[in-house]
Amino acid sequence: MPPLYFEDVEVGFRFETPQRTVTEADLVAFAGVSGDFNSLHTDAVFAAGTIYGERIAHGALVLSFATGLRQRVGLFDGTLMGLLEIRRWRFIAPVRIGDTIRVVSEVTELLPTSKSDRGVMVQRLEVVNQDDAVVNEGEFVLMIRRR
Repeated sequence: MPPLYFEDVEVGFRFETPQRTVTEADLVAFAGVSGDFNSLHTDAVFAAGTIYGERIAHGALVLSFATGLRQRVGLFDGTLMGLLEIRRWRFIAPVRIGDTIRVVSEVTELLPTSKSDRGVMVQRLEVVNQDDAVVNEGEFVLMIRRR
């Protein structure tokens, strides 16, 4: 499928990403890159004594996975001009090592701009786990190329 432009999409357009399983290596790598070595993510003994009972993924890691999973779909390759804003992002439930997540996205707004080569698209996102439970949700505001 060729990439989608602003004019190709209508409010209500939905798509789902491939899924991926969160691994211990993901948590370790993200801690190293971000510098966030909070014991909830890096200390199995500590985390066992918390309300989660085990280590959980960093919230920012799950948000990062959402951006990457969306790119794997390829719908906006070459037409996405930038992420302008993340609105009302909520971390609803923990994501654990071994959870498998995917993203469900729906276009909720299409806003023309004063520049003829681009428009603004708002997408509502839900990060969903293997039990179909929503673990994160929010909105991405994106700049999309026009024809």
